[in-house]
Amino acid sequence: MVEVGKNYHHFKGNNYKVIAIAKDCENLEEVVVYQALYGNGDIWVRKLSDFTAKVDKEKYPYVLQEYRFEEIK
Repeated sequence: MVEVGKNYHHFKGNNYKVIAIAKDCENLEEVVVYQALYGNGDIWVRKLSDFTAKVDKEKYPYVLQEYRFEEIK
């Protein structure tokens, strides 16, 4: 479960803070709004299903992380 206000680590190495769960106005699909915790703090949006997806181990066999984004404990 993705939680607003929590920090997450992307499997490619950067950290982000989830700032909202929103709905796409075209199809009402849930999206995650998140902010980079590096650089200029860019704000991004991604489908919730993509945010919580497992890492494609065929494409990225070297990655130890199971999910695309994992909460930083």
